[in-house]
Amino acid sequence: MTSIREQLEQRERETLAPQAAKSADTRGRLRPEVEDAIRPAFQRDRDRIIHCKAFRRLKHKTQVFFAPTGDHYRTRLTHTLEVSQIARSIAKVLRLNEELTEAIALGHDLGHTPFGHAGERVLSDLIPGGFNHYEQSLRIVDVLEHDGQGLNLTWEVRDGIARHSKGKNGMPVGADAAHRASTLEGQIARVADIIAYVNHDIDDAVRAGILTHDSLPRDRVEVLGATSSERIGRMVTDVVVQTLAGGLGEVCMSGPMLDATVGLRSFLFEAVYENQIATAEFRKAAGVLGGLWDKIRERPAEFLDRRTVEAEGLDAAARDFLAGMTDRFAVSLYEQLFVPKPWVSLRDL
Repeated sequence: MTSIREQLEQRERETLAPQAAKSADTRGRLRPEVEDAIRPAFQRDRDRIIHCKAFRRLKHKTQVFFAPTGDHYRTRLTHTLEVSQIARSIAKVLRLNEELTEAIALGHDLGHTPFGHAGERVLSDLIPGGFNHYEQSLRIVDVLEHDGQGLNLTWEVRDGIARHSKGKNGMPVGADAAHRASTLEGQIARVADIIAYVNHDIDDAVRAGILTHDSLPRDRVEVLGATSSERIGRMVTDVVVQTLAGGLGEVCMSGPMLDATVGLRSFLFEAVYENQIATAEFRKAAGVLGGLWDKIRERPAEFLDRRTVEAEGLDAAARDFLAGMTDRFAVSLYEQLFVPKPWVSLRDL
């Protein structure tokens, strides 16, 4: 008698597109393990990511605006959820594996630093050899979670996490094979990331008074749409139509849509991400991370994982500790280590 998992795997073979990744055909995990009786491999990976500590910490990590007082600004967690929703919508229409797509989307930013991209730049300057959040995301799922055992995810999820990043100038589609996810599902997560953040970052920047809707580049708006909902709808539709037209060989966008999307991202870098007003607090954050880097390396026994120090060295252990911090934990630890506390005499009590 076949198990429920095997029945679900058979359903994938019958309903998904031939180009879709199939759970039963995974290239496997770093360590062999017994399959679940109910959940196919990619669904199991999705669940492991949602339940891991690094995922929960995303709710207190900056997306764009540091420590916003409003309730409606995005955090790294809400960004991740928006990416997941967009990615899964695309995968569903294309008849690709939604669970694999979702697992990659939910895991893609696990390794992000505190204080957003500014924190990543600081750590890249501090750490010998630099720092990339996608490499740290892979390290989290492979090594750091579960007390050094990692999550033991499938090769396909790990590949999608490792190749999702585009940086300031990378293309969301059409990347060369070395920088493109091996599965269509991983390629969807990559393009869904930029669709999510160029839209919600505009929304947050308008809320913060950094932008107005009228200040958006008119030529880009004419192609993409005037509202966030309209832009997301057009971008998703374009990805679906172009990818289907290409026979699902790879995830695609039309030339005008790709040009407008990348152009809007460039505008946001200039107007928001590198805006002096928006990033003023991040200059202070750089001092926080720099101070913590020096202090924790002076006192490794107190702060750093002994096993990592012994196996990989002080820098690797300090990197893991700093990159894993939430914004508020970093600020709190800095205050504890560097800010003098007022002296209170017993006579004053």
